Amino acid sequence: MVNTISVIGLGYIGLPTATLFASRKLRVIGVDVSQHVVDTINRGNIHIIEPELDILVQAAVRAGYLRATTRAQPADAFIIAVPTPLTTDQRPDLSYIEAAARAIAPVLEKGNLVILESTSSVGASEILAKWLADARTDLVFPHQLGDDADIHIAHCPERVLPGRVLHELVANDRVIGGMTTKCSDAAVALYKLVVQGECIVTDARTAEMCKLVENSFRDVNIAFANELSIICDSQGIDVWELIRLANRHPRVSILAPSCGVGGHCIAVDPWFLVDSAPEEAKLIRTAREVNDAKPGWVIDKIGRAISELMRAGMAFDDIRIACLGISYKADIDDLRESPALRIATNLARCYEGKVSVVEPNLDTVPMPLDKLQVSLVNLDQAIEQANILVMLVDHAGFKSVKPRLSRTQVLVDTRGIWSDAYND
Repeated sequence: MVNTISVIGLGYIGLPTATLFASRKLRVIGVDVSQHVVDTINRGNIHIIEPELDILVQAAVRAGYLRATTRAQPADAFIIAVPTPLTTDQRPDLSYIEAAARAIAPVLEKGNLVILESTSSVGASEILAKWLADARTDLVFPHQLGDDADIHIAHCPERVLPGRVLHELVANDRVIGGMTTKCSDAAVALYKLVVQGECIVTDARTAEMCKLVENSFRDVNIAFANELSIICDSQGIDVWELIRLANRHPRVSILAPSCGVGGHCIAVDPWFLVDSAPEEAKLIRTAREVNDAKPGWVIDKIGRAISELMRAGMAFDDIRIACLGISYKADIDDLRESPALRIATNLARCYEGKVSVVEPNLDTVPMPLDKLQVSLVNLDQAIEQANILVMLVDHAGFKSVKPRLSRTQVLVDTRGIWSDAYND
C-alpha cells in the first residue's frame, strides 16, 4: 500500500509528476537541491512554465498533499527524476542519479519501491541498485536476491511533450521495466494510480533502451531533413516546396528542417546509445553529428548575408541582426540544449552590440546573452530595426504574422514560415 511518495528532482518532469500524485490525494514529498525551487513550490507557486501546472500545484500545496524539501525523507515509493546530461566527451553523466541514490539511501525501509524515470544509459537501473546496496548493507536489493529483495527497483522512462506534460503523463502508455517480476508489479500498481494509458511491462534494460531508441529514431529523421535543407541550399532549390512535393508520395513523410535539435531528450539520448555500442551505432552517430553541425551552417549563412549587405554598400556598423526565437522548440520557455540559443550566443560574440532577440515566452534575456549586450525586443521592433532577420523557432505568434520586408532586408528562415515575406 502506497500512502507517501517522494519525487527526487522537481524540474520539468518531477514537479508535474509529483503534482499529479498529490492531486489524487496521496502525500507527496518533493525533493530538490535548490532552496529557491523548494521555497517557490511551498508557496504554491511554480518555477517552470507548463499549462495548468500552477493551478494544480497551488491546490495540492494548500490541501497539504504536496510539500517540498531539500532533504530526502521516508516514503513508501521514490521516483527519481533528475537530469542525465552528457559529459564534454559525449558520455552519459550519471552523477545526478548517484547523488539521488546517496540522498534516499539513509531513509529507505524494507518494502520500498524505487523508480528511475531519468533517461538513462542501458544498465543504469542496475548501477542504481548497486549504489543503494553499497550504502545500505542492512537491506537486500533485486540484483542480490531477485523477487525476495527488500527493495523493489524499476525503470519507467518519461515520454511527454513540453506544453502537454500533464495531459500526456495521464494519457500516454508507460513502459515499465522492473529488475524482477515483483518490482514490475509494484511499479505498475503505483502508476495505475494516475495513468490512464496502458502500463506495459518489460525488463529494466529494455525499458532503458526503449526511450533511447524512440528519440534516436526521431533524431535520424530530423537529420535527414536538415541535411536535405543544406543540399537544397547549395543547389538553389526551395527545400520547403521540395518536401511538400515529396510528401505527396503515399509512403514518404519527410520532417521539416530546422536550425538544429535541442531539448533534454533528442539532442542527448542518441549519444547514450553511441556510448554503449560505439562500433555498431554508425547511423545514429552520423545523425547526431549532422544535427549538431546545423547551427554552425546557419551562422555561416548569416555571415554570408552580412558580406552581401556590405557589398551592396551598407556599412558594417549599421548592420543589425534579430534572432526570432531562442527556445529549443515552439511555444515553450525551455532553453535546454537549444540550437537557437547557441546561434544567438555565437552571433552576439562575433557581432558585438548588433544582435537582438525576440522570444515571446521569456521576460528577460537569459544567460549568457545578458552578458553580451543582447536586447530583448518584440517582433514589430525586430522587423523595423533589423537588416538580417533569422527565423529560428516557429512560435505560433510568428506564424500568425505576415510581414512585408524590404529588399534591403535579408531573411534567413530555418523554419520556412515566411516564404512570402518580401514586397514585390
